[in-house]
Amino acid sequence: MSYTVTIRDSKTGKEIECPVIEGTYGAPVIDTKQLYNELGMFTFDPGFMTTAACKSAITYLDGEQGILLHRGYPIEQLAENSNYLEVCYLLLYGELPTKAQFQDFRDDLNKRNLVHEHLERFYTGYRYDAHPMSILIGITGALSSYYHEALDINDPEDRELTAKRVIAKMPILAAHCYKHAMGHPFVYSRDDLGYVENFLNMMFSLPNRPYIPNRTAVRALDLLLILHADHEQNASTSTVRLSGSAEANPFACIAAGIVTLWGRAHGGANEAVLRMLGEIEDPKNIPTFIKRAKDKDDPFRLMGFGHRVYKNYDPRAKIIRKVCHDLLEEVDTVDQPLFDIAMQLEDIALKDEYFIERKLYPNVDFYSGIILKALGIPTAMYTVMFALARSAGWISQWLEMMEDPDFRIGRPRQLYIGKQTRDYVPMSRRKRR
Repeated sequence: MSYTVTIRDSKTGKEIECPVIEGTYGAPVIDTKQLYNELGMFTFDPGFMTTAACKSAITYLDGEQGILLHRGYPIEQLAENSNYLEVCYLLLYGELPTKAQFQDFRDDLNKRNLVHEHLERFYTGYRYDAHPMSILIGITGALSSYYHEALDINDPEDRELTAKRVIAKMPILAAHCYKHAMGHPFVYSRDDLGYVENFLNMMFSLPNRPYIPNRTAVRALDLLLILHADHEQNASTSTVRLSGSAEANPFACIAAGIVTLWGRAHGGANEAVLRMLGEIEDPKNIPTFIKRAKDKDDPFRLMGFGHRVYKNYDPRAKIIRKVCHDLLEEVDTVDQPLFDIAMQLEDIALKDEYFIERKLYPNVDFYSGIILKALGIPTAMYTVMFALARSAGWISQWLEMMEDPDFRIGRPRQLYIGKQTRDYVPMSRRKRR
């Protein structure tokens, strides 16, 4: 059913009819494209909280109901039955692959799971203690220097090839960030290993010490990648789309997404969880920090609880909670007190009326930080892991945008509140302010 909304300028009495567009799910949107032409007005929406900047068929989330769908498939079903590589295929192509399609997809990625040897020398230009995200931003952007033959963004075959290159090469770039910090030799990708096993091997194997991953650890990381693969039009995804709207090359667009993800309010949340657990230091200190969290005059906040979008239990947190507990039971860790703090905080948040009433449930960042810590991944690498997972969503969103008939360069408007027009005054006549 189609209908319109009437917008009336009470100052002039002029009215326009704006079409209302309904999607498969979610709130209808008002098409305001003619608002400026007809009434000479823009909308004012800081943070774009009520603005739909694009049409998308990739991901749907309902924060009130705790629903997350990829191409129509509930995240719970994908987490239970799928793997990250299959989810990558789903995001890219819109359907789950047949067995033959999946094998072809994996073979295509294996053909591209090396990087140019010269690119690997770029790492030596960074200090050994440089933040891995700063390295990943530069190296990802540098990829565009090596694939001139397939960077025609108007060619569908070039776009698809670039998407496969992003998914195939991001684990290599991420693992090398870790190896550079450790001073260890880079490890080449192996075609005989699965996507997650291969990444862990590139991270942790040494020439004198092969790495044999724990199966629960592999499953935990695979699940983390699935849960972070895409999350609708968040800040980093919107950045990828905005960069792409200027017809920037796709590797630069992905690098722009990584820049945004590095923000503390976006991809740095799981790092903040570990810092908070370290600040609490001992389980006996938990009551003091809980009291501080409830004190509205205390700036302290419990990190990893609640979510900006989800006003219910984050569906991803429900999924990851069990594998987190399984991992902590199976993997030896040198920091058991930290995990004891985390589990006690979780128990309090799920039972304390203060947290329940405010829906401050443990979110995916709470559990992902703990899992990455248990896997032996340094805190500085946590956002890199997020970028690795989200790269599939970013490149899928970029592909969708490039195929959109409404494609055009992004150009947000503003509400100007500066000075009115005034005349230039020579320096000799200016009065001191």
